This record gives sequence, C-alpha cells and structure tokens, in this order.
Amino acid sequence: MSFLWAIIAGLIIGLLAKLVLPGRQPIPLWLTILLGVIGGLLGNGLASALDVADTNGVDWIRHALQIGAAAVLIALVTPAWGRRRA
Repeated sequence: MSFLWAIIAGLIIGLLAKLVLPGRQPIPLWLTILLGVIGGLLGNGLASALDVADTNGVDWIRHALQIGAAAVLIALVTPAWGRRRA
C-alpha cells in the first residue's frame, strides 16, 4: 500500500511542481510521477534536516520543500528530455 501512496503523492507533487514552473514542460506523465516521488523524498530529507518535518497541523513547509525539490528536478530534466526527443 505504501508503494501506491508514493505514486499518488508523486503524481500530485510532480503536477504541482509543473504548475509553479513557467512555460510548458513536455515530459511524459511517468517521468513527472518519478520526479515527484524523488522530489518528495528530497523535500522530506531537507525538512528533517531543517527540523520542520513534524509540526502541529498541516506541514506546509515540508510540502513546499517537496514541491520545490520536484520543480528543480523537472527544470533540470526537461531540457535533456527535449533534446533526446528531437
């Protein structure tokens, strides 16, 4: 079940990361999910390092770090994916 939740969270994080980036990111959905999962893990690690991973209520800072990490990954991968497809 945790694998399924990781995919769902990766999809949400990846899609939100694509929304905060300007322009169009022509990468496939499976890559968006993968980068969302990796970004989520990196964001969790960064939130733990900054000691903001567990707060009362919704962990907005942790979620922002997850989306930010996924956005950076998508921004780095998109140009390489575009060259690969051209």
